Amino acid sequence: QVQLVESGGGLVQAGGSLRLSCAASGRTFSTYGMAWFRQAPGKEREFVAAINRSGTSTYYPRSVKGRFTISRDNAKNTVYLQMNSLKPEDTAVYYCAAKYNGRPAAIPKEYDYWGQGTQVTVSS
Repeated sequence: QVQLVESGGGLVQAGGSLRLSCAASGRTFSTYGMAWFRQAPGKEREFVAAINRSGTSTYYPRSVKGRFTISRDNAKNTVYLQMNSLKPEDTAVYYCAAKYNGRPAAIPKEYDYWGQGTQVTVSS
């Protein structure tokens, strides 16, 4: 069982930056591939970034590549999402997700555990 708690969301102007954190419970954090997804009102949950268990490989969709960076600290049981050059279309609730073993994926149903989400609002 893994519990995930996101933090760091808020209101920021377009062009600004935010850093999201996701703290995980348990002693097996390093066995989980981790990811961030987001969901805007009326839209499906969208893949934002993923990182493998050791932190050596990362994955991004075209919409955020070059602006967002995912990282993890296995000693602190925490995964981060650094978001730069934010745009109004980045506004959404951001969720942290954990996938036991295996390669990180871009499909929500591949993930075993989810956080409660943190709101990110980017004003124009």
